Amino acid sequence: MDSPVDTAKRALPRLTSPTKTRKDENFPVASRLIPPELRPHVHRFYLCVRAADDVADDPGLAPDEKMALLEAMDAALRGEPADEDATRHARNFRASALETGVTVEHARHLLQAFMMDVTKLRYRNWSELVNYCRFSAAPVGRYLLDLHGEDASARPATDALCIALQVLNHLQDCGDDYRELDRVYIPEPWLAEAGIDVSALGEGRAGPAMRAVLDRALDRTDELILRARAGPKPIRRRGLRLETAVIVAIAARLSARLRRRDPLAVRVELGALDNAAAVVSGLARGWRAR
Repeated sequence: MDSPVDTAKRALPRLTSPTKTRKDENFPVASRLIPPELRPHVHRFYLCVRAADDVADDPGLAPDEKMALLEAMDAALRGEPADEDATRHARNFRASALETGVTVEHARHLLQAFMMDVTKLRYRNWSELVNYCRFSAAPVGRYLLDLHGEDASARPATDALCIALQVLNHLQDCGDDYRELDRVYIPEPWLAEAGIDVSALGEGRAGPAMRAVLDRALDRTDELILRARAGPKPIRRRGLRLETAVIVAIAARLSARLRRRDPLAVRVELGALDNAAAVVSGLARGWRAR
């Protein structure tokens, strides 16, 4: 009888080729602001966690199959024997981590969040969602800080930035997540207080009550972005400092766009002009931060 890993591998032929490329993200991945010698390591980290996220988000996999694959990836990160096909990116990142001396725990924390996604489909309040994002998003910023040899003083601001980006991504995908995965990141009590329930996410457009809930989430997200604006200042490496400032600007513009557009009706994302403006304003803020 096939193991869950074997069954899942047949159902997920793209396992070793993540569904999203770096250009599909809301933030630059290993951009030219990152030192050339570090970019391959950032890329390996991205491929590892992206592949794991794809497993958690695949509607064609059963929960036990998802867990089996994610546990195999986690074993590979720890250096334990694991299925080679299923853990290609995890093994590559472990090799990268051994080379750079940066702990694999950042990637493992992300995998813990993806394992949570397999069974946890609802959130009781904002604090519970933020706590989830401390595992599903904040380790990205922490990995980059460690890779650049930065100290921990920048962590509070980069944690806030990563959590804000994660919530913005949840809001971008809130309709699809509900319809395809029955997963809802918006706190359920907020919906109840507005007189609606999760089914409103499947209606194809946001009515006044849902719009109020989305704006409530954006209000809290903007608080995180405000805290993130302090992030570039303590970062010593100029490239990472500038990249962080650019990402803060991207987050602010995406939040503003999500207020103007309906994520249930269309895919809300930044256009070329918005991205260019974010780069210019972010670079200017980053230069002034030192």
